[in-house]
Amino acid sequence: MSTTTPHRERPKRAAGPAASGVAPVGAHANNTATKARHSQRWLAWIFLAPTILGMGLFTLVPIVASVVLAFFRWDIISAPTFVGFDNFSEVVQDPTVRVSFLNTIAFVVVAVALQLGLALALAVMVQEKMPAWLRVFFRSAFFFPLILSAASVSIFMRYLFNEQFGVVNWFLSLVGIPAVPWLTTPGGSAAVVILVYVWQNFGFSFLLFIGGLASIPVETYEAAAIDGATGWRKHLHVTLPLLSPTTLVASVMAIISALQVFDQPYVLTRGGPGDSTRTAVMVIFESAFQRLEFGQASAIGVLLTLIIMAITAAQFRLSKRFVFYQ
Repeated sequence: MSTTTPHRERPKRAAGPAASGVAPVGAHANNTATKARHSQRWLAWIFLAPTILGMGLFTLVPIVASVVLAFFRWDIISAPTFVGFDNFSEVVQDPTVRVSFLNTIAFVVVAVALQLGLALALAVMVQEKMPAWLRVFFRSAFFFPLILSAASVSIFMRYLFNEQFGVVNWFLSLVGIPAVPWLTTPGGSAAVVILVYVWQNFGFSFLLFIGGLASIPVETYEAAAIDGATGWRKHLHVTLPLLSPTTLVASVMAIISALQVFDQPYVLTRGGPGDSTRTAVMVIFESAFQRLEFGQASAIGVLLTLIIMAITAAQFRLSKRFVFYQ
């Protein structure tokens, strides 16, 4: 007797995306998202490329070239000659360079103090009870000198402070004051340079303080008034501590800008009389483009950069003790 094994049919697989050769819906969505991210990344690089190339060519490359050139002697005509640290030793021993750095430090101390003090006082006055249209007018008026060319402003001020026919001396003569030699004496020329610089640059600090004052909650002043703080005591115990972060930013930017002052003393006094108003950047300009000593000019620039970095680092170090954040 023969036996037969019954035939069992294999269960049929359900037809799906894998069986039909079609990719799952989730995988297709992931591929689409990946392609979108790649395209966005390339688009971002395309838009960033001009800025990156510009910063590389006009900022990073000149910085590296200046540092390297400080170790060479080069007059742009003959080939550069490596001299090591000779440029730095000559710069340190040069009395003109020393005087220019001392003038720059003195200028920074006086100009920055006046700039920040004037900007803060005017910002507090503008933020007090004042119509909105008048507040907008003062903001625009105080910021306007900053958008003007420093050279053109200095040329105009040079005529105003001229000893023979200047408008300033003409007004002084109306009250019986004799003509003041503003631009021909060390004290007068330094005062004019500081005055012109502060007038043109305090508007930026003024706007920073305006923004800082606007961020102080009104409830803080109300609580201080309840405790009896009014008038100048309100600003001393409330405004100044809460405005300290803004003061830090304003002071850092003001000091960095003042250490690089060039236009005002160069146009107004050419660094004179003598070396009374000669600044560090002026010596860099004279060394490079008048005496063709590009190596020494680069060495002075490196020293000035190190001074700026040291002062900025000290400011941020001290800010841990004197800056209060809300």
